[in-house]
Amino acid sequence: MVLVTTGSTMPQPLYVLWGDEYHKLHPETQLRYLAVGTRESAKNVLSGAGDLGGGDAPIPEKQLKEAAYAAVELPTVLVGIAVFYNVPGGATSIRLSGPVLANIYLGKTTSWSDPEITRLNPDGKLPDLPIKVLHRTDGKGSNYIFSDFLSKLSPEFRATVGKDVSPKWPVGSAFSRCQDLLASAAKMSGAIGYAELRCGEGSGLPIARIRNAAGEFVKPSTKSISDVIVSFTWFYVPVHRQDLQRSHAVKEYLSWVYASGQEIAQAQGYVVLPPSVLQKVRATVASLQ
Repeated sequence: MVLVTTGSTMPQPLYVLWGDEYHKLHPETQLRYLAVGTRESAKNVLSGAGDLGGGDAPIPEKQLKEAAYAAVELPTVLVGIAVFYNVPGGATSIRLSGPVLANIYLGKTTSWSDPEITRLNPDGKLPDLPIKVLHRTDGKGSNYIFSDFLSKLSPEFRATVGKDVSPKWPVGSAFSRCQDLLASAAKMSGAIGYAELRCGEGSGLPIARIRNAAGEFVKPSTKSISDVIVSFTWFYVPVHRQDLQRSHAVKEYLSWVYASGQEIAQAQGYVVLPPSVLQKVRATVASLQ
């Protein structure tokens, strides 16, 4: 049996690895992962297509209520977003805060020498260089995580752009894949963009230190992602399916994900679910028909 999962690109390497490892133990079950994006995957599952969905944002309540097919959402691991930049002149560790980032993405802060940025970076001289804003295309989970972070720290951002997989960006160039955004940033002097930490680690671009709730400037790494821009990534699981054999195969796979799968994720450097959350998720999986 081939179980088809659609989902976002962010956790794709982990989900493909999970599928391969599970298949070794259960040769009768294969898992195929199609990276279509968070919004598209939710749409598929709620219209009855595919065996599992995945995304980096919870499905809006209204969409769940109006859907033709019911689904439950289960967190899988934690993912972190990092802010990457290309500023020549030895600025290897620029410090930024949520409100300053919000103003950059609102198009209000337009130069790297802006007083708001210089105040946060008293030790480094930043060039008088235009900021070139890069973001993801509509329907991406990283949009949701990043816009959620900015919305919490800037009422103006929340009111005008909003927390969404498709925010109403007033400025910037859009990229479908995080790899394309980072490749463009690497060639573009003055660029700033955001991407999932693991996607950007090999890009060679410096990562901004972001001010956390305690007022410390933290450079995200797989060890410190819980400090700044972080969220769960989710499975969208269809419920009340007609095909009981497929439902059973999905349930067996999920039971494995929330046991051995979490250990594999941890070994790969992912931040796994806290024990209290894992306990609730396992109970939900056990209750699936």
